[in-house]
Order: sequence, then C-alpha cells, then structure tokens
Amino acid sequence: MLFKYKGVDKLGKNSKGTITANTLEEAKSKLKSSGIYYQSLEPTKKLSMEEFSKKEMSGVMISSFAKELSSYLNSGMAMLTAIKLLENQHEEEKKYRSFLNSIKTMIDEGKSLFIALTTQKIYAMPDFFTQSVSVASKGGKLTEVLRNMGNFFSAQSKVKKQISNAMIYPMFIFTVAIFMSVGLIVFVVPKIAGIFKDTGQELPPITQFILGLSDFFKEHYVMMFFVIVSIIIIYKLSYKFITSFHLLIDKIVLKLPLIGTIAQNYELGRFSYILSLMLKSGVSYAQAVHLSSSTFGNMALKELFTNASTKVLEGNRLSNALMMTKGIKIKRNFMQSLALGEESSEVAHILENVAILYNEENDDKLKILLSLLGPIMMLLIGTIVGVIVVGMLLPIFSMSMGAQV
Repeated sequence: MLFKYKGVDKLGKNSKGTITANTLEEAKSKLKSSGIYYQSLEPTKKLSMEEFSKKEMSGVMISSFAKELSSYLNSGMAMLTAIKLLENQHEEEKKYRSFLNSIKTMIDEGKSLFIALTTQKIYAMPDFFTQSVSVASKGGKLTEVLRNMGNFFSAQSKVKKQISNAMIYPMFIFTVAIFMSVGLIVFVVPKIAGIFKDTGQELPPITQFILGLSDFFKEHYVMMFFVIVSIIIIYKLSYKFITSFHLLIDKIVLKLPLIGTIAQNYELGRFSYILSLMLKSGVSYAQAVHLSSSTFGNMALKELFTNASTKVLEGNRLSNALMMTKGIKIKRNFMQSLALGEESSEVAHILENVAILYNEENDDKLKILLSLLGPIMMLLIGTIVGVIVVGMLLPIFSMSMGAQV
C-alpha cells in the first residue's frame, strides 16, 4: 500500500511524501527508522507508470510459486537454492523468471522472503499472502503456510474459471442482441423510412422515435463510440483510484437481489477459509483476523472487517466487534457460527465448515442465476426486435387501411 505523510525530519525541517508499506503500523515504523516524525499519515493511491506497469500476479501463478517453493523447502533445501531451482525451471517465462531473479538477488543480499516479495517491481501480490509469509517465517511454519496458500489460490482459480466458462453463453447472447439491434436501426430502418417520407402521412410516436434513433446513430456513431470508451475508462480508473467511488459501487453490489447474496457468500467464504488456514498454521487469532480482513475484494466488507479487526487486537471478540461496527449487515448464520466458534475455541474448525457451506450455497445460486440469464437475454432480443418491427409495421398498416377506404 502507498501512504502519504507530512511531518518534520531530525533537523526540524518540514518533510512530506509517500512511503510504501503493507500496513499503517509498518508505515509508522518505517518513518520512525528514517528519523521522520509524522503529523499526518494516511493511505493513498497514486497514478504512476510503476502502478500501471506492475501487473497483479494471477492466482494460478501464486499457487504454482507457493506449492513449488513449499515442496523444495520441505525437502530440506535452503531458500536461496530453492529460488535458483525455480528460476532454472521457468527459463521460458521471461516475466516470471525476472520476478524470481529479483527475489533471488535480494535473498542473496541477506533479505527475508517477505522483504523480497514486497519490494520486487515485477508483480503486485496480495497483502494477506505476503503478510502470512512474514508471520510464518517468524513462527517457523513457512513451508506449511506456503502449501496451504498454494491450495487456496488453486481452489480460487478453479472457481473463477468455472464462473467465466458459465458466463460465455449469456455474454454471447448479449453481444448478439446489441449488434442485431444496432444493425436493424442503422441499416434496415433507413430503407423502410424512405417509404414513409413519400406518403407524407403523420407517423405514430413509436415510429418517430425509432427513426430519430436511427438518424442519431448514423450521424453520431463516431462520437458515441468515443463516449462509450471514455465512460468505461473513467469508470475503471475511478473504481481503482477513487476510494469513495469504489466503496459506493461495492455497497450497491451487496444490495442487489441474488447477486448481492452470491457476492457476500463468496467474500465471507474466502475470509473464513483463510482465517481457518492461518489459525491451523499457528498464527495468533488477533493477527490472523487482521491479515484475513485484507482478503476481501469488496471494499465495503473490507472496511467493516478491518475496523472490527482493530478491536480484536485490543482484546475483543470478532463477533462482538462486528456487531459494534457500523456498516454492511453481515449474514446471521455467519455471525452465529463465528460467535459459537469463539465461545468453544473451535473457530478454525467451524469457519472451515462455513466456507464449505457458502461454496455449496453459491454453486446452487450461480446455477439459478445462469439459468435465468439465458431466457432474459433471449427476451431482451425479442423485445428490441419486436419494438422495431411494430414501429415499422404500424405506418404500413395505416397506409393499407387508408387505401382500402
């Protein structure tokens, strides 16, 4: 994460700038070690060439890296030897090899794996993964945590692939609907419109609307293309760099019928699984909750759990902290399961079952959603084509009736 600070240095001069750290506490520690006494320190997102060029590491790649490294370390290899072996095995993958080479260089200089992963410039990696590596390295459980993380990212990649494959047909239908509609309005409607102009009769409102839409598309198609592209770019940049906009969109998603339930199930299931893995790996409860809170992709949920995790660090239970923290309403069965786990000291076991339950529930809901998307898209095509046909036929019927009279 990038943090913006203002303060004074050792000489008493004003100092301001940005600093990279994974947590606020780490940022404070870095400033202190640099001799800077901060007056304000807050997260920020900065547009830079490095930000754009640093591609996010895919789940499949993280899974492969974690599993292979875990396997080599478990066989008794030293960290540097294991990284060198990984680099030799991936000679054909230039970017991945550069990533491994960067890590190898820093480890050879005596830096830890955590520092190497967070300071390399090739890939952006999830905070919870790097932080888990840091905690596991200190606790002597690095091999086990890497193996568990590898399995987690592998499972997440399979879920995303299943969803992507299932969305191919609905998206194909949607694309056909758009092109068919534009084709009818731009190419077919103008030819029929010539008949109406010769008659001089007054056209029905729906026909006037379709003809006006056709003229607008023909005259402004270049402008419309750039407007659509601009809207997409602005939306993506705003979602990525404007925190308030990102938070607003994520809150709206959680309130959508069916989609909101699927999104919350997915996020809570992932959080539960990661927290369970960390607890089984020996990470303290407070630290595990803090790290697991960074796994949320939905910013509204992430903000809620991050605020709650600070109360857990102060000694409160997570279930109580979530109830005290204002924000999105969390599913009741999750809250009850979490409270039961904290009461019985079986959080890891119960949350593992919760993760499995939510994955199964989402499978059923996704099947329902995808089964509805096909007919909805077909209905959309039928409605658009029907409106255009009706708009074109009404004047023709009027002309025929007038001729008979």
